[in-house]
Amino acid sequence: MNMKPFTLLLFTLALMSWGCSKKEEVNEKPWKLVWEDNFDRNDIFSTGVWTKMNRWGDNCCNTMSKDPSLFEIKDGKMILLGVTNKDLTKDPSPYLTAGVWTKEKKFFQKGKIEVRCKLEGTQGAWPAIWLVTKDTKWPEEGGEIDLIERLNYDPFVYHTVHSPFTYKKKAGPKNSTSFPINPDDYNTYAVDFEGDVIRFYVNGLPSFVYSRMPGKESEKQFPFDLPFYLIIDMQLGGEWVGEVKPFDKPVRMYIDWVRFYQR
Repeated sequence: MNMKPFTLLLFTLALMSWGCSKKEEVNEKPWKLVWEDNFDRNDIFSTGVWTKMNRWGDNCCNTMSKDPSLFEIKDGKMILLGVTNKDLTKDPSPYLTAGVWTKEKKFFQKGKIEVRCKLEGTQGAWPAIWLVTKDTKWPEEGGEIDLIERLNYDPFVYHTVHSPFTYKKKAGPKNSTSFPINPDDYNTYAVDFEGDVIRFYVNGLPSFVYSRMPGKESEKQFPFDLPFYLIIDMQLGGEWVGEVKPFDKPVRMYIDWVRFYQR
């Protein structure tokens, strides 16, 4: 297939969707960089911002491990690994993966997060970058913004927003979409959550919007004015991605930088 017309069509549709959603006011003030991490050091955790994720749940985060061999930093990149577990006597999980978060360390509110990264693929790989509201019990309270999730070798990523409203599958704006990426290279992903609309971008292109619905405050349709913490993790296996096909080499997630902007 000739990908140029296909990519142009996707871009055109994205712009049309962007324009149709424009009932909100646009803030013309420029974004100001207020925090960044370029990983230009020898220890991921030395800044006190990141900690290793805990394992929890029975689906998306059930292979998390704090084994130091799963965390690397090299040439200005944070690298999170997923591996086959070769010693089930120490850990019963068939796969071990790395994840980091800023929980209880750093929070982000009313701004824009931007991440440049490369996601290696394998059958059963489920890398994700997402934000969860501080001090809330999910899914009864708060919200979640999934900047990106990639499954297997997909040449696209998913954007999704979750709230108590969407969790109950009430009628409202579409809360998820997919958008093409360069699957074997670095891509830059961004989400802006400063006002009544959440806007997503891939490599500078608008890729998805989700808007506040008037009169739905009591149903928690748009709980995205709260502080969020950031999660970056490599998962292997899960209900959505399916079973993992056996592999020999570690699968890696390369994070070049993370940036946070405000007006």
